[in-house]
Amino acid sequence: MPGTPVFKSATIIAGLNAKTVKGDKASEYATAIMYLAPAKMAGGANLCAMATEAGCDPNHGGGCLVNSGQAQVFSSINRARIAKTQRYLANRAEFMAELVRDVQRFIKWCAKHGVKPAVRLNGTSDIQWEVAHPVEIPWVSHNLNAAGQRVTEYGSDRYASIMEAFPEVQFYDYTKVYKRVYRQLPSNYQLVLSYSGANQRYAEAVTKAAQETGANMAVVYRTKELRDYFVDKLVQCGETCRHVIDGDQTDLRFLDPQRVIVGLYAKGKAAKADTSGFVVG
Repeated sequence: MPGTPVFKSATIIAGLNAKTVKGDKASEYATAIMYLAPAKMAGGANLCAMATEAGCDPNHGGGCLVNSGQAQVFSSINRARIAKTQRYLANRAEFMAELVRDVQRFIKWCAKHGVKPAVRLNGTSDIQWEVAHPVEIPWVSHNLNAAGQRVTEYGSDRYASIMEAFPEVQFYDYTKVYKRVYRQLPSNYQLVLSYSGANQRYAEAVTKAAQETGANMAVVYRTKELRDYFVDKLVQCGETCRHVIDGDQTDLRFLDPQRVIVGLYAKGKAAKADTSGFVVG
């Protein structure tokens, strides 16, 4: 998008996603997103634990967003995502250290452009970043000893998660791993449940989680016209009954009112043709 400032790093990017750019212009935030290869696309561990149940596993014809946007046109995009994911799988600690450095750079980039930093770590994955992903932030201290000599000390501070390491950053994600919203999440991490009707048990569980925790829930409608029809209406979805808002006005989910259905509509050929139940209508 001409004229849009762009932040690029090895792990996260900002200013390239049409919806986040739209949201950023309407607010005081800039959003950086990390795009990894979903599910088992990169081999090894499954980065989208509920993908099969929710009907969005790209390896089984599900309605995954990994092939939407520019990834539909340029195969190099998914090759780069696979390579990045393989770095994560091969050495998590090293990858998290790289992510820390990139978030630090992004914070400085945001300060330069006069905006607040927001980060989505799961642009195309569903990793549970709040558990088993500790980070360390190195520091250097220069002091004078009793003899007046300059002494340099090196150390690091350890945090349970990257969210805790950067309280000045607003983190947010969509998730189909509904158990996550029952946890005590860091105060600067907002999760939005992602609905799918592909599996009745999953649909019941995710709507129950929304009802019991108050978490917002995103629903992808077949067309913009269908989504627009439901906006501002009270809709029953499984165990929860809520008003629908237009989720395409901005991607900044942490600014949404609470206990709503975030109405989105299918974009791209794969999503529009989805018959798994992930896309509604």
